[in-house]
Amino acid sequence: MARIAARAAIRRAPKTAMVLLEFSMTPMDKGESVSAYVARSLDIVDKSGLPYQLTPMGTIVEGEWAEVMAVVTACFEAMRADCDRVSTSIRIDYRAGPGGRLKSKVDAVQQRLGRKLST
Repeated sequence: MARIAARAAIRRAPKTAMVLLEFSMTPMDKGESVSAYVARSLDIVDKSGLPYQLTPMGTIVEGEWAEVMAVVTACFEAMRADCDRVSTSIRIDYRAGPGGRLKSKVDAVQQRLGRKLST
């Protein structure tokens, strides 16, 4: 019965689905300044070719589920290579439909306000 339900769910799945994934990854055993480790992660994110936005508290990546999870996994693997303890926070917004939400969500709010915001 479970197989039938799984097959039906796959058939109902939309053809296009995008994820906004916000994550923060920090070594817990490297002292107060961890910018060198964050820079390594951002190098991986940048080289992935996926749209992203760096914020002071984390990074937002847009893509298909497997793509964004692969980026987070690569960042984790790079960090755990020389860090014994890693703290990771992840938030995911899944939505059926095309990409471009990294920019369009901000644009929609600015349009409602009738002005540009500091982003």
